[in-house]
Amino acid sequence: MASLAKLPLINSKSSTISFSSSTSLQWRPSTALPLKSRRKPSKVSAKIREIFMPALSSTMTEGKIVSWSKSEGDLLRRGESVVVVESDKADMDVETFYDGILAAIVVPEGESAPVGAPIGILAESEEELSEAKAKASQSSKPETKTEPAPSVIPEEVVVDRSAPVDGGRKGIATPYAKKLAKQHKVELGSITGTGPFGRITPEDVEKAAGIVKPKSVEVAPAAAPMPAVKANGGGGGGGNFAEIEGSSVVPFTAMQAAVANNMMESLSVPTFRVGYPVLTDALDALYDKVKKKGVTMTALLAKATAMALVQHPVLNSTCKDGKSFTYNSSINIAVAVAINGGLITPVLQDADKLDLYLLSKKWKELVEKARAKQLQPQEYNSGTFTLSNLGMFGVDRFDAILPPGQGAIMAVGASKPTVVADADGFFSVKNEMLVNVTADHRIIYGAELAAFLQTFSDIIQNPDNLTM
Repeated sequence: MASLAKLPLINSKSSTISFSSSTSLQWRPSTALPLKSRRKPSKVSAKIREIFMPALSSTMTEGKIVSWSKSEGDLLRRGESVVVVESDKADMDVETFYDGILAAIVVPEGESAPVGAPIGILAESEEELSEAKAKASQSSKPETKTEPAPSVIPEEVVVDRSAPVDGGRKGIATPYAKKLAKQHKVELGSITGTGPFGRITPEDVEKAAGIVKPKSVEVAPAAAPMPAVKANGGGGGGGNFAEIEGSSVVPFTAMQAAVANNMMESLSVPTFRVGYPVLTDALDALYDKVKKKGVTMTALLAKATAMALVQHPVLNSTCKDGKSFTYNSSINIAVAVAINGGLITPVLQDADKLDLYLLSKKWKELVEKARAKQLQPQEYNSGTFTLSNLGMFGVDRFDAILPPGQGAIMAVGASKPTVVADADGFFSVKNEMLVNVTADHRIIYGAELAAFLQTFSDIIQNPDNLTM
């Protein structure tokens, strides 16, 4: 091959290219392509580009424009923030991938657009501004769709079943009518059916056989049903609801819509719940010592949960297709946080590997970002096990709904003084909290969940390892 590389491919003085001493290939100069005709990769440069609504999470279907960082006519540089978009979980800055001029804003602040729809127009130079603005006006024009006719409740067509339809058709009978005809020796061909499309009914056979049934008490016909009101909010149990005068309808925010969709998706998972009492005197004593160093109770519970999951990895697994389940390689504890206008679950990644103080510091940072709606997707969608704590509100027990894509969620109640009996039958007052775990029964069974709760209880009652 090295020798071939040194041979000239085209020789103007010779019509033969020699590859070896024994073979030769005849070359026709007229068909040879000159070297200058080889095509170079063409550089395609678009003069006008659309800025699209990005998909900021796997569940996002549309986004809302919170604010435009730039105004029409501003010069943009690649990597510069252009617009702030509210996704279903957080507000995120959207950067431009190209240099240019923001020629037009298609979707103004406060309005929403589906993922992939143009929200702005970028021109490469001032020469394209007029063309870009014309394109923007076309993008912003609502599509002319044929307006559907106003929904009118169709009048129900009442068929008089006492008379045959289209004169009836003989011989077509229901199975039970055939059975009666055989019992009473009635020829079906001699009967004119009064059923749908002239079908012979059992009543027709009994009439032909001369059988007279006692008249039943006639019941007044029910009033015509009211038209069903289509409920807004995907998948909710629709029905007829009386409208309360003076009520106001508030549409879901993007976050509330995402929460609603997740809750509906959770209903398709077969779950079961197990509760367990946990004595917390030792944990409370430890918390009194470490809270001065910035450690929160949430960090203590997350650390204890992660340590228990190390011993019971099936509680940290996931079933996504209903045919298999995955043992997650990381223990990422998601903790439910109520924020203005919704609920989000910041994730403490690798919670089993972080020490208590670093874990608590990380948690405070996540909470601040969550309340400012600045969480990145990996900071809220990578959880493998979820904690939901309402103990700070005095709630002693509650059940939590399993988030999609996880195997279990633990609901933590308040720690309260409780009378308990020891092994010798002596009574004493100890602090006790109740935890309830909701688990995916496809992959987690009762004995496994009970063993996890026992381990979790042992860690809480002997919490020295939490600070190591």
